[in-house]
Amino acid sequence: MKYRNRVAVVTGAGSGIGRALTIALAADGARVAASDIDAAGLAATSAACAPDSVVTYRLDVADRAAVRAHAEQVRADLGPASMLFNNAGVDLMAEIESMDPADLDWLFGINFGGVVNGTTAFLPQLIEAGSPDRPARLINLSSAFGLIAVPAQGAYCASKFAVRGLTETLRQEMIMNDRPVTVHCVHPGVVKTNFGRNMRTSAEDAEVARTLFDKAALTTPERTARTILRGVDRGRARILVGPDGRVAAALPRLLGVSYTTLLARGSRVTSRRRTTKSPSVEERNPL
Repeated sequence: MKYRNRVAVVTGAGSGIGRALTIALAADGARVAASDIDAAGLAATSAACAPDSVVTYRLDVADRAAVRAHAEQVRADLGPASMLFNNAGVDLMAEIESMDPADLDWLFGINFGGVVNGTTAFLPQLIEAGSPDRPARLINLSSAFGLIAVPAQGAYCASKFAVRGLTETLRQEMIMNDRPVTVHCVHPGVVKTNFGRNMRTSAEDAEVARTLFDKAALTTPERTARTILRGVDRGRARILVGPDGRVAAALPRLLGVSYTTLLARGSRVTSRRRTTKSPSVEERNPL
C-alpha cells in the first residue's frame, strides 16, 4: 500500500492508460479523483476498483474554469492532491496542408491546454501536500511523438512537443525554487487502447489508418501504467514506455535531424504500397 494517504488525480480515466493508472493507484492505497468527459467509461473504471477508493468527476480538461473548479472540488472531497497525472489526450491524423483548423484547435485544447489547465490548477495543492521526505508528484503524458515528428501527425506531434517543453521547464523551476514536487514527462509508444478508434482524420482511407494504428500498438495499458509508476517512484524525469518509445528517444540522438528524411521516405513507400491496388484476374491474365 505504498500510496496510502495519497490523493491522486487522473484525467482521461474513462479508458486506456488513465483507467489502468486509476486501478493501479487504488490497488496501492491511493484515493483517486478520476475524471473524464465519458461518464460511462468512468463508471466502468470505478467498478473495477475497490469500493470507496475512487471518486469520479465528469470533466472537459479543455475548459479552464471547469478544471479550476474541479481542483477545488477535489480538495473539498478528498483533501489536497499529492499526485497529478495529466493523461487526457486525443489524436488527429491529417497532413498539414489539408488540416481543418477547427480540428487543430480541438486537439490543442485537450492535449496541451488540458495539461496547462491541470498543472496550474493543482500545483498549489501539490506544493502544499509535498514535503522533502515525501514529495508530491506531477506527471504529464507526452508521447513518443513528443520526441520525434512523423508525417500526418503534425498537430499531435506539436501538442506533445509542447507538453514536453512545459514539463521540462516546470521541473527546472521546482528544483530552482526548492519546491517539494517532482516533475515527470512520460513518452509512451503506441498503446493498445481505443485511441486510434477515436481519432479524427481527414484521410480518405480513415478505417485503414485506424487499423494500422491498432496493429502498431505494442504495449498494454496495464504494462504502461506499471512502467509509469515505477519511473515516478524512481524519480525519473523522462519515462519511456514500450520499445517504440525507446526507439523514438534514440533516433534523434543517433541520426540528428536526418531522421526526418528517413521517416519521410519510409512513409512514402508505405503509402504507395497501401494505395497500389492488386491487379484483377483479367489484368494478370490478359486475353
